[in-house]
Amino acid sequence: MTTLNHTPLEQRVAAHLNALYPDRDIHELTQQCLEVMQVSVDTPSPEPHRNIWDQSDVMLITYADSLRREAEVPLKTLNDFVKNRLAESISVVHLLPFFPFSSDDGFSVMDYTTVNPSCGDWSDIRSMTQSFKVMGDLVINHCSSRSLWFENYKKGIDPGAGYFFEAEPEWDLSQVVRPRTSPLLKEVRTVNGEKHVWCTFSHDQVDLDFTNPDLLLEILSIIHLYLEQGIRWFRLDAVAFLWKVPGTSSINLPETHEVIRLLRLLIEHHSPDAVIITETNIPNSENLTYFGNANEAHLIYNFSLPPLLINTLVTGDCTHLKQWLMTMPPAQYGTTYLNFIASHDGVGLRPTEGLLSEWEIDNLIGTMQRFGGRVSCRTDAEGNSKPYEINISLWNAMAGTHQSGPDGLQFARFICAAAVMMALEGVPAFYIHSLLATENDVERIEHTGSFRSINRHVWDADRLEQQLSAETHHKKVFEAMQALLKVRRKQPAFHPNATMYTLHTGESLFAFWRQSINRSQSIFAVYNITNEPQTFNLSQLNLVITDEWIDLVSGEVFDDRLAQVTLRPYQYLWLTNKPA
Repeated sequence: MTTLNHTPLEQRVAAHLNALYPDRDIHELTQQCLEVMQVSVDTPSPEPHRNIWDQSDVMLITYADSLRREAEVPLKTLNDFVKNRLAESISVVHLLPFFPFSSDDGFSVMDYTTVNPSCGDWSDIRSMTQSFKVMGDLVINHCSSRSLWFENYKKGIDPGAGYFFEAEPEWDLSQVVRPRTSPLLKEVRTVNGEKHVWCTFSHDQVDLDFTNPDLLLEILSIIHLYLEQGIRWFRLDAVAFLWKVPGTSSINLPETHEVIRLLRLLIEHHSPDAVIITETNIPNSENLTYFGNANEAHLIYNFSLPPLLINTLVTGDCTHLKQWLMTMPPAQYGTTYLNFIASHDGVGLRPTEGLLSEWEIDNLIGTMQRFGGRVSCRTDAEGNSKPYEINISLWNAMAGTHQSGPDGLQFARFICAAAVMMALEGVPAFYIHSLLATENDVERIEHTGSFRSINRHVWDADRLEQQLSAETHHKKVFEAMQALLKVRRKQPAFHPNATMYTLHTGESLFAFWRQSINRSQSIFAVYNITNEPQTFNLSQLNLVITDEWIDLVSGEVFDDRLAQVTLRPYQYLWLTNKPA
């Protein structure tokens, strides 16, 4: 790379580009990147290690059309519901892909620049950004085989001619790691003859080729568009697969991390309040690498949490959950975890590798199948089919235990799971169907042929309002979650970067300590994760003798710091010295 008299920003952008495109004119490419993002070369760098979030931040995950009402665009319906029902509970709305698409409920994008007209338009997105932080998906590993880009690729014209990753069937692709069982390559007829394009996920989702800097510039123009529409949080979908090198695993490659660092650099210089989140459904140790040195993702999905927490509550044993938490590094300031139990996808099993045994995973799968769940598979390096994720709604997942099956403790178990997730280090994220306790949608599976559809129900908005007004489990769960979130959002000790320390209270009680950043507030969170009453002594919690301790959940005051406490099945305490 030629050294010129560049500004610090230009030098940093050029360094990333040189690592990715050493054969290109780096000076010219640097200027193009800055121009596309409309970032001045003299823009000062944001202060490092800033926590641009606090304990009030809670995320809602939803499709643009999770709620529908006749004669109304779904984005307006959703916006009204969130403003009227969730304004005191959440601060961030993750809108899953809202673009025109051809499959996979939005993740096979046909046009990145427009809102699916069946959902609304950009004005609806901007309206939501007036009241909430909005996270949009950057589905940049692949796009639809029915997109204009792919049509142009087949014709050999721009934009699109060099946008897709090609491979040859005779190449050694045996090491490629994939989350699906379909063939990796798809044969395509083009003006340049028969070609084979790379398809990590499905043959309708053709992988983009980031070795082409023209594609990078195209993606930057799309990111700039989203920033102009008010989107400030960005989810990098399936980003672990972004860079491909035949003969390797083509996952988590150094170039992928380099692209993320470049995107973050440009995005945060455009908008210092922007947040990058990487979606990497992979083993825990690999997932952690996406923090980089606090220069890649601001947040990473805590993918090991859903299977471990669900396993804890259906087995009544928190050993694995506790051991995992004890090994998790505290996030540096300026980074944190995104905690969730359920999402639009299934409960990933790859993040349990090295954490649960094969026997324990089989037991978890069997239990979830008893509760109506399905199992999606992937092909491993040896060509074998292996379970990849469990597809089930969280409400059904909490129906009972492994030992006894469905029972009458579903509500208590469900809220206990949510209360654990709310209190952990990180930002909590709730899928809309978890807040609403939506059941398995088996009919939708039959309609789409996809197991993931079991947890992608579309509510009639008026029927939902009826369910939330009548004496239903939907109302009971929704009100309980609302009340708990209102309490949670006020506590400094629940700041995403507040200290967390796991306590040793046996396998039947799960407990940890949180302390606010200024060390003024402590919260001891203690959970009975079994279907039997459990007793413990307050002396196990090291409650400071000069403070008064109160349970944030019940309001009960604990004067005797040596008292014995009995918790009902799935009951929990948030004991604090300074309730906020």
